[in-house]
Amino acid sequence: MEKNSEKLITVELLNEIGDAFNKNDADLVMTFFSEDCIFDHGSGPDVFGTRFEGKETVRSVFQGLFDSVEFVNWRTEQLTISGNKAYCEFYRTARLKSGEDQEVLSCDILTFKDGLILHKDTYFKNRTM
Repeated sequence: MEKNSEKLITVELLNEIGDAFNKNDADLVMTFFSEDCIFDHGSGPDVFGTRFEGKETVRSVFQGLFDSVEFVNWRTEQLTISGNKAYCEFYRTARLKSGEDQEVLSCDILTFKDGLILHKDTYFKNRTM
């Protein structure tokens, strides 16, 4: 059975997703997302931030992030699973290609359907050093 075909959300699955993001590999990250996924970025003009819809669009957003940094890393602080949702708190560090260092506390609310992420809703507090 493929890892993404399982319907149960587990800490192990969430750690696999985190590991994929920490490899800065958009193609690997997207193996955890459904074709009709939605990513709501923490900032933007609308009440939900900026919305990106569809697997290829979301992939391009993540690839853009990975292309803009020397490195980016998410350290898991807390994971909570409730039904088809996972609440994931992270401490994110990054160095932009410009040399700027970033620290971000963030929370992702992940909604799953059939073992894949249907909706990634991101909230964050940002401190630029």
